[in-house]
This record gives sequence, C-alpha cells and structure tokens, in this order.
Amino acid sequence: MIPARPAAHTDIKSTGWAARLPPRARAYVLLARLDRPVGTWLLFLPGLWGLLLPPGVSVWSRLHLAILFAIGSLAMRSAGCVINDLWDRDIDAKVARTAGRPLACGALRPRDALLFLVAWLLIAVLVLAQLRPAAWALAPLGLVLTALYPLAKRVTWWPQLVMGFTFGFGAPMGVVAATPGELSPMIEPLLALYAGVILWQLGFDTIYGFQDMEDDARIGVKSTSRLMAGRARMFIGGCYAAALVLLALSARAAGLGLWFWPPFALGCALLGWQVAILDPANGPRALRLFKANVPAGWILALAFACGRLL
Repeated sequence: MIPARPAAHTDIKSTGWAARLPPRARAYVLLARLDRPVGTWLLFLPGLWGLLLPPGVSVWSRLHLAILFAIGSLAMRSAGCVINDLWDRDIDAKVARTAGRPLACGALRPRDALLFLVAWLLIAVLVLAQLRPAAWALAPLGLVLTALYPLAKRVTWWPQLVMGFTFGFGAPMGVVAATPGELSPMIEPLLALYAGVILWQLGFDTIYGFQDMEDDARIGVKSTSRLMAGRARMFIGGCYAAALVLLALSARAAGLGLWFWPPFALGCALLGWQVAILDPANGPRALRLFKANVPAGWILALAFACGRLL
C-alpha cells in the first residue's frame, strides 16, 4: 500500500460535537459525514428547486414535500458516503485528506458499514413511500447512480460529471413529486433544470477535487480536476455560465414571474466570484469555494420561490 502523505488540511474535523462522542459512535458519524452537512445541502437544494418549479401547488404542500426531501437527502447522502467509502477504502488510505476516514483507517469494518447502509436506505424508502407513485419510478435509477458513482474515477476522467448526474437527481424528483396533474407540460423545464444542475455540480465538484490532485496523480486516480487544472477558470466559468443559462430557461419555461430575476442575478454574481478567485493549487481555498455553493444554492432557491410564489 502507498502511504498517504501528512495532510496539510482535511475536511475531517478534530473538534466540534462529533469529537466529543465515544470513539465508535464518532466513527459512524464520520462515515456518514453527519458532522459535515455541506453535501446534504448540495443534494437537497436541487430537489427544493424542483419542488418550487410546478404551478398550482399550495405553499403547505411544497413545505411538506420540502421536509420529506430534507430527510431523504440526509438519508441518501449518508448512504452515498457509505457506498463511496466501501468502494474507496484502499484509495482513501493513500490520500492525505481522506486517510482518517473510518474504513480507510480501520475504525470500522466493511460489515459494520453495510449494516449502517441498510439502515439509511430503509429511511430513504420510508420517505419515498410518502411521495406520489410517479416519483417511485425514478428512485431505482437514482439508487443505481449512487452505487456506481465511486467507480467512475477508475474508468473515466469525468467522475465529477457522473457525480452531477447523481447529486442532481433530486431536481427531476422534486418536479415529479410536486406536479399535481399531468407531467407532460413540465418536461421541458424539468430537463433544463436537471441539465443546469448537472453542470453546476460538475463545476463545484471539480473545484472540490483540486484539493487532491497531487495524491490523485501519485496513485493514478482520474478526475476532471486533474484534466482541467491548466484551464480551471475557463472550465469552471463555462460550467457555471451554461448552468445559469439552463436554470433561467427552466424558470422561463415553467412560467416563473419577474421576481425570479433579482435573486437569480445575485446567485450569478456569487458563482462568478468563485471563478474570479479560483486557484487550483490552493487546496484550502478550493474547499472554501466548494462550501460557498451552499449559500449560492439557497439564493437560487430564493429566486425560484420568488418567481413562483410572489
């Protein structure tokens, strides 16, 4: 095994509420990333955008669905982290930032992780059962994407694109779950929304991957971050610009009102700021910019809410 280099920085916290837990409980919290909710927000927000897109839905119905999607996002993100760490435990042990993950360092066994995975999937199934049957048909595809995403870095230079399809799957799920009647009028805005989310997530996950480029190159892991490091601003800027165009087209196709545009413009500015200060060689900054997509995503959610509800 190639040992990991000492970590200059890591997203695994040595302080905070998780650090005060007993060692075994802390290992499960770290496995599911419960102490680092950024991924859960980034999974939830596209679903929230989707819930706000269809017309003819009461505020209370949208709120009820948003609560279900929040629980489902927590369950599926946690399940995805377990699946990812099961696939990647040998790779994680060779990467400085991830060598302390519970499966990589031996704090938990694969059997422990599999049982934990089943528990999270049961929660996700219970949430799915509360949605309209049309959403059930999409769920198996989402689960397949979640299970296969960790393999992408082994076979393609574009694992971040696969991640976009996976993490962005909440967007079409949200549209389908919230549409009260015939789905066909919502197909165009649904497809534009999903495509926009995929490109947004391709952009920010490429930023996230800039943290690991040296280790990834050393052990032969492929990534869009390594592939595009020499033209990072152009690539990330292109992803974000195309994503915003598609989100705007989705809002227009769904008939959102003029109040969509002021917060949408602010969201555009925040994504542009990320591109302006991007430095692929600065791992800590890459992590901060990745996390900045949560407030940007909330501002875009505000745009969809204002366009639909005001």
